Amino acid sequence: MKKNLVVVESPAKAKTISRFLGAGYKIMASMGHVRDLPKSKMGIDIERGFKPNYLISVDKKKVIKQIKDELKKADTLWIATDEDREGEAIGWHLISALDVDKFNVPVKRIVFHEITEKAIKDAMIHSRYIEENIVNAQQARRVLDRLVGYELSPLLWKKIRYGLSAGRVQSVAVRLVVEREREIEAFEPEEFWKIMGMFEKQDKTLKDAEKTFEAELQKYEDKKLKISNKIEAQKVLKDLEKADYKVAKVEKKEIKRNPAPPFITSTLQQEASRKLGFSVKKTMMIAQQLYEGIDVGSGEVGLITYMRTDSVNMANEALEAAKYIIEKEFGEKFSLDSPRRYKGKKGAQEAHEAIRPVNFRLKPKDVSLFLNKDQLRLYELVWKRAVASQMKEAILNKTAADIEAEKNGKSIGYIFRATGQTIKFPGFMEVYMEGKDHEEDKGLGDDEKILPELSEGETVDLDRLDSSQHFTKPPARYTEASLVKKLESEGIGRPSTYAPTISTIMARGYIEKEGKALKPTDLAMVVTDLLVKNFEKIVDYKFTAEMEDKLDKVEEGKEEWVPMVREFYEPFHKKIEEKEKVLKKEDIVNEESDEICEKCGSNMVIKLGRFGKFLSCSNYPECKNARPLKDNETREEVKESKVVAELKEKFKGKKCEKCGALMEVKVGRYGPFLGCSNYPECKNIKSIVVFSGVKCPKCKTGQLVERRTRKGGRIFWGCNKFPNCKFATWYKPVKIDKKTGKLMVENKEGKVVSFDEISKKKEK
Repeated sequence: MKKNLVVVESPAKAKTISRFLGAGYKIMASMGHVRDLPKSKMGIDIERGFKPNYLISVDKKKVIKQIKDELKKADTLWIATDEDREGEAIGWHLISALDVDKFNVPVKRIVFHEITEKAIKDAMIHSRYIEENIVNAQQARRVLDRLVGYELSPLLWKKIRYGLSAGRVQSVAVRLVVEREREIEAFEPEEFWKIMGMFEKQDKTLKDAEKTFEAELQKYEDKKLKISNKIEAQKVLKDLEKADYKVAKVEKKEIKRNPAPPFITSTLQQEASRKLGFSVKKTMMIAQQLYEGIDVGSGEVGLITYMRTDSVNMANEALEAAKYIIEKEFGEKFSLDSPRRYKGKKGAQEAHEAIRPVNFRLKPKDVSLFLNKDQLRLYELVWKRAVASQMKEAILNKTAADIEAEKNGKSIGYIFRATGQTIKFPGFMEVYMEGKDHEEDKGLGDDEKILPELSEGETVDLDRLDSSQHFTKPPARYTEASLVKKLESEGIGRPSTYAPTISTIMARGYIEKEGKALKPTDLAMVVTDLLVKNFEKIVDYKFTAEMEDKLDKVEEGKEEWVPMVREFYEPFHKKIEEKEKVLKKEDIVNEESDEICEKCGSNMVIKLGRFGKFLSCSNYPECKNARPLKDNETREEVKESKVVAELKEKFKGKKCEKCGALMEVKVGRYGPFLGCSNYPECKNIKSIVVFSGVKCPKCKTGQLVERRTRKGGRIFWGCNKFPNCKFATWYKPVKIDKKTGKLMVENKEGKVVSFDEISKKKEK
């Protein structure tokens, strides 16, 4: 019997594959890369065509010996590593580390998109050699990243702080987050007011809930109405006093919506972040487990196809399987007459497949007993998205009605608009709906208010008008999902790089997470400024994307990797040498400030320390005074400037009971407080409680007061009888409704709604 040695990357993959191959096959795992560049030095011979000096990793020497021992007994060596660049490179390194030529054994390379018996045996029939161009593309990326890291990082150590790192893709990702933060800081919120009308159709046969509808005031004399302040809002309300209302126009449209394509790497990372709260790294780790195989009672089975792909294609047999399951589970009315095929982005590997279930008949509930919670949630996401992509489109009925204000039968120019939609046929929405990056993003099915049947010219009654103050919002911080989306849209990085890039910039202390949001540290700001000013190409979006395109051309055999690396390296190295001479650390990490040292009277300067920026005396080392740098006003503090002004007026003239000096209203991390003006000689402080004037709905005796979270200083409202009463809400309390006795709060859109309604929606 022939003896075949099959080498894969991981033990899990080896275990799954062993189920499908007979006794004549020995399956072994390389445990990932077996060779790499040395850690202690650059390991690239620049003079000899950027020749890499690869070494067998210390922890892989035992693995290599074990594989060599088996290779002595083998008739054929099968390299079955993953189908992407990294997998090809692992195979190439394996052949070299094993010194295969000495064994006189034929080497065959096989690739497959899914780990099934059919896929593996088909791959063996269509085996090939290692693709040198694919290996060269991976080598070029590795060499470029090593050159940038080993030459730019030491410069950062000398000019900013020891231990910093820079990278060809990671520094661009940091720049994106830094620039978004600066957009937020520069944003000036503008006040605006909304006027909402609650109307009723004049039809006694309908229930109250069926005939009432909400409309927003949008136009005045056929122009978009902008209400900038309370005075303008009050004028509009006065104009609308004793007005009558009629339906001026009704528009009805039937809208068809198509489903999103099956997942590629980036969209899987984005949806898992939005819907499941997974980090990009966690998504890829769990996807790897589902791909390599899970024991579902009858042995290890690969549940999804390969998870590093930029193709939206599904194989014909997968399309047939999806059609079968749609008709079986949901009925023929949801099934397409012919498969829906999606157009991939430019440069996508069309030979690959999208991320889909290996077996559509294995529904999430069928494997729920064999998967842990996170594995099941991700598998369900992949299964639903792939199934939905082959279902009929959703059909929606959208209605918009213009409500015109009149007096004495004549229009007074004000137009309200009511919108709503109903689902005529759910189509793919029966299974799957895409998530959103931010709460304020509108998506399919978000605006599902149903309007009563309205006809042009009919009179409607006004129940009430509500005016509410709002402020324009700055752009949202990036989340992991939206950062991946941005990197992909700019052509920066590839499917395999998004997760390690985001993990690296967080591990290096450039980015912190606040909830789901990514926030740059002071260190990120300083490093980005230095790179943008002195190494513009390294952090230039277009240049980085062009480098990715060149790597693709190397893989396609259209470009040689060594000239490509040389073209980048020579001007880069020259600039490193120039900047080492002219850049001065004190000019980069020190900033002037308006603060005066309270110990010696010298100016204080802003310095960058291990934990961010701080104030230090410019007379250092003679004077070693240092203190924390006051944070810039947060967005919430800017919005609360009116509250702070009112508090200053309220406590004007109040004296410190300890030293007799005046007390001042200050704003700290947890909101306004009273502090002695004689600080630091007198450190007396007093908290200021901001009462809402609304009774606690739980204990009925306390009052809801403004509080802030310890982490992030986010505002919430809680009972002042805490800890005896632990009622709290994120929503600003407005009143206790006299009729129902329920707490009314201001929701995210600035509307006054019942707290119970919001709680029920959250539970659903």
